[in-house]
Amino acid sequence: MDYRLLGRSGLKVSALTLGTMTMGGKGVFGMVGNVGVGEARRQIDMCFDAGVNLIDTADIYSTGGSEEIVGEVLGGKRKSDVLIATKVRFPMGDGPNDAGLSRHHIVAGCEASLKRLRRDVIDLYQVHEWDGLTPLEETIEALDTLIRHGKVRYVGCSNYSAWHVMKALWVADAAHRQRFVSQQIHYTLQAREAENELIPLSIDQGLGVLVWSPLAGGLLSGKHRRDRKVPEGSRQLAGWDEPPIHDEARLWTIVDALVEIADACGVSGAQIALAWLLGRPAVTSVIIGARNEKQLADNLNAASLELTEAERAKLNKVSAPPLQYPYWHQLQTAKDRLGKADLSLLGPHL
Repeated sequence: MDYRLLGRSGLKVSALTLGTMTMGGKGVFGMVGNVGVGEARRQIDMCFDAGVNLIDTADIYSTGGSEEIVGEVLGGKRKSDVLIATKVRFPMGDGPNDAGLSRHHIVAGCEASLKRLRRDVIDLYQVHEWDGLTPLEETIEALDTLIRHGKVRYVGCSNYSAWHVMKALWVADAAHRQRFVSQQIHYTLQAREAENELIPLSIDQGLGVLVWSPLAGGLLSGKHRRDRKVPEGSRQLAGWDEPPIHDEARLWTIVDALVEIADACGVSGAQIALAWLLGRPAVTSVIIGARNEKQLADNLNAASLELTEAERAKLNKVSAPPLQYPYWHQLQTAKDRLGKADLSLLGPHL
């Protein structure tokens, strides 16, 4: 297992992270999975044996159920052996202040997560989604307070646009408060929008990148194929609609190339998709989750899979979206003065 620094911090995290959205099975999250305590214990042990040292969860997953399962399983583990990341933002009750990124909800959310996780401190506390009603100054101050009080070690964001992230970093720097060390984003062969701004931003500002749903909800596992029946038990069959598919023909073209490489290598399509992500600029760790041990074991093998330059080039070409403005204009007129962050997007086009 490879260990990578999380942004500008000194914290090293494994290249693969165990995601726990499949744990609990309550409410809409039952579409994703229904992993109970026994299966969760086996999955976590498998991850530990493979060298995974980061577990990612969120208070909203099964309305606290995922955190409770993680807390029960880790109750007997040495806390220094594992890092816990969780999130706050979404509604955890029916009250007017039971959601968002106000000081009230962040502090209450942290205390509740600590109790469910049976821990004294959260290693990485992430704001789960943008809140346009709460001033960023209030959000950043609340997170900084949690760090100073020893409740949280590092903070990050998830699902922010680039200007949201930059504004948050500016607010933190201007007030001399702890800034985000990472952002958790959706990024796959099928969805490469993050390369426009979020990846260059991470390079420029020194943010770690954690990737959620790296197999596009299972669409890039190799089990979903053109003109074939949706596999039994898949998220799509259950009604889960993330991520959206804007161009189905393009998706199947990507899957065809992915499966072709996988067959030649004697591995699954999922491993190829994960290995591609692990070699992308700024990516720190890829979050894998599974309904069962077989899926998890397969995904864990991606940590040791190295794609050739030819294989990467094939995947890059078949999945590359067209350059949007202002990037196509920069490619034509600014290529004499491009920085490292710019080149993460424009470099392959030069």
